[in-house]
Amino acid sequence: MVPILDGRVQPDGIDLNFLNMPVEETFFRMLRHREFEASEMSLSSYVVSLHRPEPPFVAIPVFPSRFFRHSSIYVNADSGIERPEDLVGKRVGCPEYQMTAPVWIRGILQDEYGVAVNSVRYFTGGEEAPNREEKLKLSLPEDIEVTPIGPDKTLAAMLRDGEIDALYTARKPSTYDGQRVRRLFEDFPAAERDYYRRTGIFPIMHTVAVRRDVYEANRWVCQSLLKALTEAKDIAMHGLSETAAIKSMLPWTVAHFEEATALMGEDFWPYGFAPNRTALDTFLRYSHEQGLSPRRLAAEEIFASETLESFVI
Repeated sequence: MVPILDGRVQPDGIDLNFLNMPVEETFFRMLRHREFEASEMSLSSYVVSLHRPEPPFVAIPVFPSRFFRHSSIYVNADSGIERPEDLVGKRVGCPEYQMTAPVWIRGILQDEYGVAVNSVRYFTGGEEAPNREEKLKLSLPEDIEVTPIGPDKTLAAMLRDGEIDALYTARKPSTYDGQRVRRLFEDFPAAERDYYRRTGIFPIMHTVAVRRDVYEANRWVCQSLLKALTEAKDIAMHGLSETAAIKSMLPWTVAHFEEATALMGEDFWPYGFAPNRTALDTFLRYSHEQGLSPRRLAAEEIFASETLESFVI
């Protein structure tokens, strides 16, 4: 997103006012109040919104956030959880049931380790501060048990104190110390590389959504944003391979880049519909299986039709 933010890339025909905010604030303001013409958005929240009588947004196949989530399962050391299968019957926290990260985690645990979605009890609420609520109203199957935590509770503290046994989340909890609170997959890079080798999936966390009234009035907007955001991503990818001056503060940035391309190919962070078909189909299956989508959506249904193909010279 930086080439958009600093003005190196300008979307055709759009006078863009870029607001750089934490994702929690962005999602809350867009989903609750529809404050922006376009914004980054949780993939799960967007998919849930499509089942409203009048869906408020339309997305483009741009994915600014991706993350392998084996590293995002935290457990209390006294919970008796040593393997993924040990999660069955346990108390599991997640800030929101419909969050994209827990959707991927629950799906992977069910597919890879036989931990059925309805085999644990879920507790939702603020991870670091009390009183977080689901951004979207949910209607879940009766066999999926989700309980909000108390108004003075946080999931991070509950995990430390043993009030929950595990936590599925996007942010590392403040109570993580590698001892009393530790990761389920301690060697998570190895687990995640193995998962990618077998599935070819680099999990998608966020997409970019345009308010539907803006889209209906200006059908060209989605294609213009797709082109600009793809150009910005390509600039960022090129920067990671530069050796004259590294583009991040990680000392082995170039080595990490070369390792990623060796495993995943030169465009390991693809935008566009076709190269993301498998990941999208998998996520939409998870959304349906976990009670978030009344029916299983096809990947073609969730993006602006103009962005599913491109012109050829």
